[in-house]
Amino acid sequence: MSTVIRPAATIAPTAFVAPTARIGLNVEIGPNVIIEDGVIIGDNCWIGANSVIHAGTLMGSGNRVSFGAIIGQEPQDLKYDGEESGVTIGDNNRIREYVTISRGTAGGGGVTRVGHNNLFMTGVHIGHDSQLGSHIIIANACAVAGHVVIEDGAVIGGLSGLHQFTRVGCQAMVGAMSYLTNDVPPFVLAEGKPARARGVNIVGLRRSGMTAGDRLEIQRAFRVLYRMGLNRGQAIERLLDGGAPGLELAHLIQFVQRSERGICRGVKEAAQ
Repeated sequence: MSTVIRPAATIAPTAFVAPTARIGLNVEIGPNVIIEDGVIIGDNCWIGANSVIHAGTLMGSGNRVSFGAIIGQEPQDLKYDGEESGVTIGDNNRIREYVTISRGTAGGGGVTRVGHNNLFMTGVHIGHDSQLGSHIIIANACAVAGHVVIEDGAVIGGLSGLHQFTRVGCQAMVGAMSYLTNDVPPFVLAEGKPARARGVNIVGLRRSGMTAGDRLEIQRAFRVLYRMGLNRGQAIERLLDGGAPGLELAHLIQFVQRSERGICRGVKEAAQ
């Protein structure tokens, strides 16, 4: 079977594109790139020099993959036994130099997923079976372990490490050089080793367009979770006492209820 290359794709002479790879319109593939069998790359993508796109990778349109990135490599998991698995990437992501994204495993559903409009800066690692939403920023040299969930709009500061199975809620921010061992609830600012909840990510919420009233509701919820000395069950009960919550507060409550590793502690709690 011959390689399916649609018109206007530009492929450097030293690149290797496997016979069953499917390459979209207006795709540019740089020198020494390797694209393995079965890879699908959507329209208007740019694949920088020396990048490797492994079998099992499905990529949408408008993505930019910089020099030396490796996508879809075997998971760094001793339980992995060569089973078929993959990586699914949405549209308009910026994947910078030397980023690595491992494919999934049978034990984690088989697919590592990345949404749309994300920025992964130089040297970021995304572990096997992780599930990432959209509009996420992960700064330089962060290590995201396997089975991690990062929701839409979250920001991870540079040189941070995320323990396997942790979750970062939507519009949350993890400060630079943090070590995350528990879940960070939506809209919360956390930092430290281990990461502690410092407050609400007010700047991020303003930038996202959240209304002043909704921001105030989230600030009140933070005080209930972290400033009243309540356990998780008591805090959730208190948050539900005020009647039907708005969409953002409802999501925050649901996130906390479903936390298997427990949410990160607050600064006050850590001092006690």
